[in-house]
Amino acid sequence: MARDRAKRAAGSNGAARPADAVGTRYEGPAASPGFALWRVATVWQRAVRAALVEVDLTHAQFVLLTSAAWLEAAAGAQGEPVTQATIAAQAGTDAVMTSEVLRTLERKRLVRRTPHPGDARARCIAVTPAGRRLVRRAVPLVEAVDEAFFSVPGPELRAFRELLRRRDAG
Repeated sequence: MARDRAKRAAGSNGAARPADAVGTRYEGPAASPGFALWRVATVWQRAVRAALVEVDLTHAQFVLLTSAAWLEAAAGAQGEPVTQATIAAQAGTDAVMTSEVLRTLERKRLVRRTPHPGDARARCIAVTPAGRRLVRRAVPLVEAVDEAFFSVPGPELRAFRELLRRRDAG
């Protein structure tokens, strides 16, 4: 049985096929949907990073600052404090990374972090006026990247966007 597997794994010259050598069922990297998504996401992230240089934000800083501003605006009517946990949930980020990035944004004077009045473990986040101004400058930069990157017309792009929405919701 082991000999049969070895024969199947070997190509015509007796060398192992790359797919068998790495244990994949795909014939090559291009056939893997996950690898294709990784490559596309990398190209998009590179474009976003380049656009954000203008406002001196990393992509993670942009996402968390913008999420904080969005949540703050949404919670304003109810008077609910925005916490690091709600920002992490909104952005889909890890709590530890969120805390580290928010500390950096605080050093840049873009947010204020204060103790939560009812939960000693939680931190409330308030976007400073400078942070709000920066969000209003940064969002159009990222949306321009999105528009250029995802502007390919046709049903394939619509289907892809719908797939992304469903995967994000699930």
